[in-house]
Amino acid sequence: MELFSEQVNRLVEELGRLPGIGSKSAQRLAYHIINMPADQVKSLSESIMTAKENVRYCKECYTLTDKEVCPICASQNRDKKTIMVVETPRDLAAYERTGKYTGVYHVLHGAISPKLGVSQDDIKLKELIVRLRGDVDELIVATNSGVEGEITAMYISKLVKPTGIKVSRIASGIPVGGDLECIDEVTLLRALEGRVDL
Repeated sequence: MELFSEQVNRLVEELGRLPGIGSKSAQRLAYHIINMPADQVKSLSESIMTAKENVRYCKECYTLTDKEVCPICASQNRDKKTIMVVETPRDLAAYERTGKYTGVYHVLHGAISPKLGVSQDDIKLKELIVRLRGDVDELIVATNSGVEGEITAMYISKLVKPTGIKVSRIASGIPVGGDLECIDEVTLLRALEGRVDL
């Protein structure tokens, strides 16, 4: 027996497709949205559609932006000779919250995972190599500390070492298997400051 009307069920089902949203959270969100004032619901739906239509990859670092170049890459105050490689835009945001990193980023949009069929061609590695042809002094590999992150870090190191660019890896402090987006700023900062050469 259906508990709710077709439209409520559809809203719960669509919200449940979002990552990290289980059935109870989807129901809670659906109830909240239904009880929101109409103008807030309209604003929410418009912001979702506007983001979907206008957000794209930064042409330099491949994070998400609504401009051709993201604010970090466009900033004159960032050290363009130091590039931190991260797996996702969420990882970039985690490091930005520390307020201490002044270089720029490169977002891979994934990690090499033979188990899942993700190869070096499926992430933004070619684009990274193109960037390294410019004036770069150091590449900081800040992939997650799980198996896929470690494989990706070693692959990047082997690619970049022959170029003479310094390659370093974020230090311990990040628990094995931990995702950067879930780590507190102090731990992230310690890992950045204690990075080691690869």
